[in-house]
Amino acid sequence: MERVNYKKIPSVLILLMVFSLRASAPFCNSLIITASLPVNPYLSLIKAIGMVETKYDTLAYNTEEEATGYFQIRPVRLKEYNRLTGSSYTIKDMFNYKKSEKVFLYFADRIGPYDFEQIARSWNGSGSMTTSYWNRIRALLPH
Repeated sequence: MERVNYKKIPSVLILLMVFSLRASAPFCNSLIITASLPVNPYLSLIKAIGMVETKYDTLAYNTEEEATGYFQIRPVRLKEYNRLTGSSYTIKDMFNYKKSEKVFLYFADRIGPYDFEQIARSWNGSGSMTTSYWNRIRALLPH
């Protein structure tokens, strides 16, 4: 019978053989389900718009434009939202953050979550003033 020369067997191979003997997962008779957090692609834009429009004041009111709440929603924008969605929100409802956020997100979603500039400029109105508005928003977005 021939003798095995263990010096010829690489130590890495021996190490692998030893670990493979114990490499098995323990039996587990349970299922773990974790809830993932919802993704809000507009969160940073919402915060920037809130800062520029009202410094996060949900009770803000602009008498000149009749713009209301955190997002400074004007009556004409709300009227269009109600027409397009069948809702019946009033301008006073826009002091409620969740309701005003719903209006903002409706219009933001029509543009899409990946064009913050277009969303911000459209939210502000039209014309050259939207460039200045966008620059103020962009400065507050994470880089």
